[in-house]
Amino acid sequence: MTATTSDIQPKPGGQPRLAAGRWRVDPARSQASFEARVAGRPVRGRLPLTGGVLITEPIEDSTARLAARASAVSTGSAVLDRLLTGPGFLDAAAFPEISFRSGRLAWVPAGWRAVGRLQVKNTGYDLACQLDPDLPGTRPGDPPRIIIASSWVIDSRWVTTRWIPALGRRIVMTCSFSLEPEM
Repeated sequence: MTATTSDIQPKPGGQPRLAAGRWRVDPARSQASFEARVAGRPVRGRLPLTGGVLITEPIEDSTARLAARASAVSTGSAVLDRLLTGPGFLDAAAFPEISFRSGRLAWVPAGWRAVGRLQVKNTGYDLACQLDPDLPGTRPGDPPRIIIASSWVIDSRWVTTRWIPALGRRIVMTCSFSLEPEM
C-alpha cells in the first residue's frame, strides 16, 4: 500500500481521518508509559510496543493490535524492574506478552475511542481508550507516518495477585505509537 498525508482527511471536530490499509507499529518510536502510586509516591515506567493496525472503510470497523513483552518493563531501577516482571506482578516468565486488541472505533464528541480487550497474564479485560491522532510534517520522499497517542486507566489488581496496601488501585497508561504503511 502506498499512502500519503493527503489521504488523511478531517473528521468531525477537526480530527484526522487515516488512510485505509495496513499499518505497522514502528517499535523504535512506540511505547506504553505507566504511572502508579506506591506508598503515596509515583512510580513511572515504560514498555516498547509492537503491533499493527488495519484501517478500513467505514473507519469504525478498523482494528488494532498492540503488544508489549512483559519482561521489557523499564522503570530506571533494576530492582523494581525485577519485582514488576517477577511472579508477584506480571510474571513475565509464565506470561511473556501483554496485548490490546481493539474491536471497534467510535467517534464521540470528545474525539475517537477504541473499544477492545486488554490481555494481561492470560486474562482479558474490556477496555476503552481515548485516541489522539497526530500527523507530523513529512518531507517529500519520506514514508508517511502517523502518531497516535492513547490513554487509559487499568486496575492494579490486573497485574498483581497479592494485596499490597500501599499500591494505588489505578494505573494510568499512555501509549504512543508511530504507524507506517505495511509494504
